This record gives sequence, structure tokens and C-alpha cells, in this order.
Amino acid sequence: MLPGAASERDCPALHEEYWRLLPVRNTAGRTAVASVVALGACAQHRRIDPDSSAFREGSNIGDMNDVTRRALRSSLFGIVALAALLFIPAGTFDYWQAWLFMAVFGCTSGATTVYLALRDPKLLERRMNVGPRAEKEPAQKIIMVLATLGFIAMLVFPAIDHRFGWSSVPASVSVLGDALIALGFLFIFFVFRENSYGASTIQIAEGQTVISTGPYALVRHPMYAGALVMSVGIPLALGSWWGLFVLLLLLPVLIWRLLDEERFLRQNLPGYTEYQTKVKYRLVPFIW
Repeated sequence: MLPGAASERDCPALHEEYWRLLPVRNTAGRTAVASVVALGACAQHRRIDPDSSAFREGSNIGDMNDVTRRALRSSLFGIVALAALLFIPAGTFDYWQAWLFMAVFGCTSGATTVYLALRDPKLLERRMNVGPRAEKEPAQKIIMVLATLGFIAMLVFPAIDHRFGWSSVPASVSVLGDALIALGFLFIFFVFRENSYGASTIQIAEGQTVISTGPYALVRHPMYAGALVMSVGIPLALGSWWGLFVLLLLLPVLIWRLLDEERFLRQNLPGYTEYQTKVKYRLVPFIW
């Protein structure tokens, strides 16, 4: 039922008038638009409380649609940025590894975004609040700057490698790299399905509790584990052995973020210390 459906009961005269005047040919469309407009008119005349459940429902739908539009714009911008970071340094469009990488990365990230928009728009909104400015902890602001620069380098360096022919990576290895990227996204998808509080920033949301099921039963930071698998796959997918060197430089940044996040969670999330005792491994099962 549309948020404005209540107007047919509370303001039938207004609903009928708006239905007659609206320039919408489709009968169902006229009914839907007239319902919403009439509901607003009723509220204006104090005949329906703007704090009513109908109005709250309409506001929530509007907020979700806004988040979806922002996510779509962000995804489109991301694809353009990826193309620029790959093809400009490569100096050519004749770079099949980059085209395949963009297809895999775009499809997997897009599918995750669509899932969150449909099933968990609140989590999608939390995920969109990302970057150094979004972080509240001083250390995390520095970490995010380094991580952003590292991610850019992980794309640009393989493209330069391709331009000058430093690496000779078999096509099968590049395809394997794309498979690792898809696997990393799949693992992150399972994290999102299990934990609706998986924000991009280090924070504690209202009502948040410790999650110890699903991938969180294996390692304490499964999202970073998925990101690590993906990071191994990116330079291979782009046909660069030397790109793995960038990953080695990023590992200390990842470990710093992980340890600082654990410090924050121990101080601010009840039950996290007990969870650390229960799940021993942070990032890689049986290793660390």
C-alpha cells in the first residue's frame, strides 16, 4: 500500500479532486499520485498528523530512494574513475586485462550494492559514509589516507607495468586474479548478510551487538580477509607481478587499522573482549 492510501478515507473530497485534475493518463498512476498529494494537503490542513505512521513510512521510502540514487551515482563515478586510473597510465585501450577486471569488479560490486539497496538500505547508507573525513578517530583518518593512496597505486602501477612491458603474466593467471576478486566480494557479501552494522568507518551504532556467527566464527575481521583476497587478485588480474609489491606496502596499513579497530571495540562494544577469547584468529584462520 502506498503511504498516501490513507487519504481516501481521511480526505475523500481532496483525493477525488486531485484525481480529476492530475495530468496522468494511466488510471493507476493517477490514483497513486492523487493519494500522495491529497495526503500532503490533509496534513497542511492539520487533518492528518505529519507524525503519523503513514507519513513516517513515506519519509522512510523517500530516504531509501535517496540512498539508492546516491549509491548509483557513486557506482557510475567509480567506474569512470577506474577507467581513468587504468587506461591513462597504460596509454592505450588495448588492455584486455583491464577491461575484464572492470567487468568483474563492476558486476560484483554492483550486485552487492543492489542487494543492500533491496535488503538492507541502512547498511548501504553506512557503507557510503567512507573516507578520511568520515572517520572520527585521528589514527583512522591517517590510515584511510594511506589506504586510499595504496588502492590507487594498486591500479596505476600495473597499468604502467603494462605500458612498459615489465611483467609477463600468463592469461590464465590474470583470469585467476579475476576469480580471486569475485571470491573476495563473495566473502564480503556473506559478511554484509550476517552483520548489518558493517560500516565503512570505525564506529558503534545504536543497538549494535557483537556478531559471532557466520564468517565471524572463523576470524574476527572477515571483511578485511575478503579485502585481502581481493587485493591479491587485483595486480594479477591486471597482468602485473610487480603490482604485488604495492600489496606488501599496504599490509602494514591493514594491520594497523585492524589493531586500532580492536582497541576501539574493546573499549566501546560490550562483549567484544569475550568474543576475542572465543575466536582466536584475526585475519587468516590458523595463522593470525
